[in-house]
Amino acid sequence: MNFPLILPQNLASVIDRLSREVAKRGGRVLLVGGVVRDGLLGIPTKDVDLEVFGLPPAQLEPVLKGIGKYASVGKAFGVYKLVSNDLDVAVPRRERKTGEGHQAFDIEPDPFLSVAEAAARRDFTVNALYADPLTQEVIDPHGGWADLQARRLRHTSAAFVEDPLRVLRGMQFCARFELTPAEETVALCRSMTPESLSPERYYEEWKKLILRGRKPSLGLEFLRATGWVQYFPELQALIDCPQDPKWHPEGDVWQHTLYCLDFFARQRIGDDWEDLVVGLAVLCHDLGKPATTAFSDGHWRSPRHDMAGEAPTRALLARFTQHRDLIEAVVPLVLCHMRPHMLYQQQGGSGAIRRLSRDVGRLDRLIRVLRADYGGRPPLPGEPCKAADWLAAKAEQLRIQDEAPKPILMGRHLIEAGLKPGPRFKEILDAAYEAQLDDAFEDEAGALAFLRTYLQETPLSSE
Repeated sequence: MNFPLILPQNLASVIDRLSREVAKRGGRVLLVGGVVRDGLLGIPTKDVDLEVFGLPPAQLEPVLKGIGKYASVGKAFGVYKLVSNDLDVAVPRRERKTGEGHQAFDIEPDPFLSVAEAAARRDFTVNALYADPLTQEVIDPHGGWADLQARRLRHTSAAFVEDPLRVLRGMQFCARFELTPAEETVALCRSMTPESLSPERYYEEWKKLILRGRKPSLGLEFLRATGWVQYFPELQALIDCPQDPKWHPEGDVWQHTLYCLDFFARQRIGDDWEDLVVGLAVLCHDLGKPATTAFSDGHWRSPRHDMAGEAPTRALLARFTQHRDLIEAVVPLVLCHMRPHMLYQQQGGSGAIRRLSRDVGRLDRLIRVLRADYGGRPPLPGEPCKAADWLAAKAEQLRIQDEAPKPILMGRHLIEAGLKPGPRFKEILDAAYEAQLDDAFEDEAGALAFLRTYLQETPLSSE
């Protein structure tokens, strides 16, 4: 079949030129994978991969050189990059697994493989689609287009088992394209184990689930169906963890978390870092419930589950990322996700709200977590979250939506006042910051006045 593909404007001309130059030499350039899949779905994509058939690397390299600067990303594997265009170009290759781990493969470039043979090494049929940029012909040796139309996730061949990361790729594909996994694919995944997958390899798949999944719930249900949720025990513990039906008619904590993630996905703002922090906080926000849930006075209750959530949150995130900044941004949101409800009920003052901002770093993140938590409880009516609306208004009024209040009194002020650096510095600065949060002062003059009074009332002892 033929289908007009959507190519990035900055790449269309260079792809056309490369295709024509290769064709002159008896070869053929084909688009492969995501660019074809997304093009058939009408989704623009920035990621473009090319494979060159019928032209050995020794003949391909002069063609690449004539188009622009290129680099051999993996010359032994027949992989190149047109540097100025950030375009990946590869020669088809044969792969044979020789042991455990994602690097335990014998790889041999073979430009004379058939398209069907080359496609068989790809993970899923929806990614085993090829297209000729010159003729717009789509080549579909494994039924990927039919699977895409049926929203079905199906592995391409038995070689799927050679890389366990493909299970997690299946997770994020289900979420991104709202796919239902074929029974035989689920069965094959159940026979696989993570082997020696590193957190770095996990991370990219979880990141895509959070940032690009239209229904992250489908990705997590894929993990559950394949048995791979057992490798994330903090998530597995949510399954069958009961909740009080008065407040959570949707079911157990697992089901609640899935609904919350889908709500979050509908509210992403397009800032990858902010969306990643908030999305992971939504994923982790109730990880403390399994350890705290008990039946009491006729109701299921999870007292202080927010505080109990820190340890499992750190444990889960450590399974797929070593980014300390990310972990330290997520954990406070888990710890503090119940405080807005209490503050709203008590109509907390400015000092309490500023302290909450200090503890989470950014109130706008916490408000998004709060809305997702509130929205993940169908079939309760989708009414606005009053606590979130109230906190958002207060944060705007206090101008602390996206950063905590910065201390006004600094160490330099103490030195200028004749104090010598020492243990009292922290005591004084902490006291000043607490007073600032309580509206004791709002500018530098007020901070210096506070310092004079503080020193008079709490004179320095000899150190």
